[in-house]
Amino acid sequence: MVEEVGPEVQKLKVGDHVLVPFNIACGKCAFCKQGLYGNCHESNPQATAVGGIYGYSHTAGGYEGGQAEYVRVPYADVSPTVIPQGMDPDDAVLLTDVVPTGYQAAEMGGIQPGDTVVVFGAGPRVFWAVNCWWMFGGGRYIVIDQFFYRLYFVRNYANCEAYKFKEMADRVVFLNKTTDWMGADVVIDAVGAEAAGNALQTITGRKLLLQAGSTTALHWAINSVKKGGIVSIVGVYGPTDNLVPIGNVLNKGLTIRANQASVKRLLPRLIEHIQNGILNPKALITHRVPLEEVSDAYHIFSAKLDNCIKPVLIPPSARM
Repeated sequence: MVEEVGPEVQKLKVGDHVLVPFNIACGKCAFCKQGLYGNCHESNPQATAVGGIYGYSHTAGGYEGGQAEYVRVPYADVSPTVIPQGMDPDDAVLLTDVVPTGYQAAEMGGIQPGDTVVVFGAGPRVFWAVNCWWMFGGGRYIVIDQFFYRLYFVRNYANCEAYKFKEMADRVVFLNKTTDWMGADVVIDAVGAEAAGNALQTITGRKLLLQAGSTTALHWAINSVKKGGIVSIVGVYGPTDNLVPIGNVLNKGLTIRANQASVKRLLPRLIEHIQNGILNPKALITHRVPLEEVSDAYHIFSAKLDNCIKPVLIPPSARM
């Protein structure tokens, strides 16, 4: 809820209930005008890539985080959106990051009717990528993860195949074999820098930090997609060097599409889908935790405890 507005804010007033995207956009720079709100130049002018993001360190502008009782919102007339009357707040809160990211993952994949789509990772973003696949068409959907409870959830939440990668001798061979040795039409990397599954990548990327995270999932994506296929990346990687098989990208003629979600661009469409009953974001929420217990919530989520899929923090004012 808006508690106070600056003198130049025209579109919001005190008392408005709003959803605020995780990224910060000015709405006027060359990139915002292209709809690339996740790459806003004004909100993070010292960077050559990402725009400003709440609570994402100096690489994303050094802004304070949004998981707090009060948050200062720059460019308040641009990205914040008044929650439509009648919309459940649980649906609205997931429109700030998770749902738009999953939707954009599917969008960047350019999914066509009949396509085979593989996604690495079965976290919260993946559930929305899976849900949004059906809007874009496609014929077969395969999810790969290492945790059974997440695979069980996604298998029952969406009409897809789900496999535990630790039960495969070779993930790339498995996927090539199950696609008649052609490869998937589209592969989505929704894991990013924390990927497990390769000792060298884990040691150099997650332990010694000699590269900006483990690129295990990205290796699998590049090597399991078909020639001329598309790899869509929404898993987070650091801004420095990574060990990536770029030669395979060239020689297979692949298209790589990646970005932080342009939440502002996607919000009108996603709000409409919720109002029409096509999407039901709140069904993803498994844990509601008081803001004062945020450290416990982080531990539960990061340690994959209690079958946690998506926790939501509840500030004191929302519990009155």
